[in-house]
Order: sequence, then structure tokens, then C-alpha cells
Amino acid sequence: MTAAPDLLFDLSALPAQGLPYAPTARLVLPAGDLDDPEYYATWLAERRKGVGGSHVASMCGLNPRCSPRRLYEEWHGFRKADNRHMRFGRRMEPVIAAEFEDETGLKTQIPPGMLAHIEHDWARSNVDRFVLDSFGRVIAPLELKAHSEWVARQWDDEDEPPVAAALQAHWNTLVGGWDHSYVAAVVGGSRLLVWRQDRDEELLEHLLEFCGDWYQRHIVDGFPPPIDGSKDTAELLARLWEVKPDSVEEIDVDTADRLLAEQARRKADVEAAEYALRLVENEMRDIAGPSEMVKDTAGRVAWTNKPSSFAPKRFREAHPDMAARYTVKTEALDTKRLKAEKPDLYRKFQGRTLRPSKPSKKGA
Repeated sequence: MTAAPDLLFDLSALPAQGLPYAPTARLVLPAGDLDDPEYYATWLAERRKGVGGSHVASMCGLNPRCSPRRLYEEWHGFRKADNRHMRFGRRMEPVIAAEFEDETGLKTQIPPGMLAHIEHDWARSNVDRFVLDSFGRVIAPLELKAHSEWVARQWDDEDEPPVAAALQAHWNTLVGGWDHSYVAAVVGGSRLLVWRQDRDEELLEHLLEFCGDWYQRHIVDGFPPPIDGSKDTAELLARLWEVKPDSVEEIDVDTADRLLAEQARRKADVEAAEYALRLVENEMRDIAGPSEMVKDTAGRVAWTNKPSSFAPKRFREAHPDMAARYTVKTEALDTKRLKAEKPDLYRKFQGRTLRPSKPSKKGA
């Protein structure tokens, strides 16, 4: 991991006590343009000195897009570059803030920069907007989110936002010392959702202890968190290392047998569960018969059985002439040629498939 760049700003003159707009925080980095590479590098270096609101759900294992192990690896050097989704989210913030103002009648303000808790310097916050009262005083932090309709169902709860956004807003109240927070999200480009969250002292006390311990052990001390069963961790481990051809990792027989036997048992459990699920769903399909909808005697729609995806393989087998008529050619990457001419580059983008052997007779 490369050394953090020197800060662009002299922070020695900044107040060490609470700020007028954030009673329990101090300013550690003035605001700047995150699209500027030099400022972004400085901002990133300062951010890595502590726990920000966007880290909290991942530390708690509650962020499906970033598992604890991914957070650890990214903190220690395995990091994705700033991407279009992140840039788009930042550029949407003024639009979402304006819609929030129109919806609530409250005014907002761009914060002066990155905050840190006055007693727990590792507790950091990058508030998207401050919410002001009628006198222009800061009363709460506002978290702004932009999401597509693909994740709309995660944002359908009228009482509270998804857990990652909720924890991020709660964390902001912890760092700044406010008694409530807001989350505003634009989903699908036009649907605005707004939530108000009161300060929860019990939750904040737990988060402060848990995240402090996590940061100390996994970031400061450098011990990786335990492997979990999330899809994100599986994706991470498939890409974390570049495979060395013909390399071998040795483990003891007992460990190998334990893992192979457990994998076989879990696979059998999954197959049994999938069979049981298909049994129930097939009974539902049998009841539906030719009908698209099934209602119970109270008039409620119990389930539907409507046509969905097209089956091209069955169509080709049944109507080969028509299939040929409606078949179009598309561009495709010549992976065989790439592998032959650029094997090193090809390996960097190869997936990895886990193929367990059978346990030894000792472990069977």
C-alpha cells in the first residue's frame, strides 16, 4: 500500500472542540472538488484514518454490496477506482437536495468539509447536506441517495430507509451531535423518498463500541475479518488474487477433509431444499392450471402464473425455419484468440471455479 499523500491544508489552526454547527465534531478537512485527482487523493487519505458512515453497514455485515472482508481488503490496498456510479451519485446530490427542500419546506446547506468526533477521532463523517431551521441554524445532517428502479423494492418501506442508508444517517448524528437526521433518495430518476430519524442513544452506543473494536482489530492491527457466506465475499475472493499457473497451496489432511465433508453436506442440504421448494411451487402451478391468476375465497390474489421469459431453445427445436429467419448476428469477443496471443492479460480476467474433491477415507 502506497504512503498517504501530504495534506493540502494546514489543519493546525482548526478548532479542537465542538463546532457551532456540529456540537460534538471538529473539521479535519475543508470541502473540495472530489473530481479533482489531487484533492480526491487527499480526501481519501484522510478518510482512511477513521470510520465513515458508509463503512458502518459493511462492518456490521449488513451491506450486500460490500462485505466485511471486502471492506478490509479495500482498506488495505485492494480498491476499485472511482467509477461512474459514484460520480453520478455526487452529481445528482444538488438535484436531490433541491427536491428535498421542495418536498419538506426545509432549507439545506453544503457542509464545510469532513468531520471527526472530538473524543473519538477515528469516528468520521462526510455529510452530504446540512438541514437548517427557519433561523438558518444547522439542525440535522441529510444523507442523499440516487438509485435505479432495479433496487426500488429495497426502498419501498415508508417507515424507514434500507439499513445501510439508515445506519449512515445515524452515524452522522453520532459524529456531529445532532438529535435527528434525514435520508432522501431519488429512485428510478423521478420518485423522491424522504425519512426522518430520531437520535437513538442505545444504537449509537453500540455502533461506537462495535465499529471502534472492528477498526482497531481489522484496520489498525491488520487482522482480516472471518470469511462469511455472502455473494459479495465470493466475488471478492474470486478476484482478489491473480492466479499463478501450476501453483499449489498445502493444508493438513484433517482441515481438507473437514471442509470437503462440510461442503458436500451443505450441497446436499441445498439440493434437498431446492427439491422441496419445487414441490411446493409445482403444486401451486397445478392448481393454477391454464389460469394466470389464483384468488382465495376472500378475494385476495394468492399467486399468479403468467407467461414470463421466452424459451429460445424450445422455439428453435420446434420451428427451425422461423428461428433461422429471426436469428441475428452479434459482435462477440474472440476469447480464444486473446488467450492464445495475450495469455497474461487473459488470466487477469479469468473467473475461478471451486471444484472440490471427495474427502479421504480417513475423513469419510
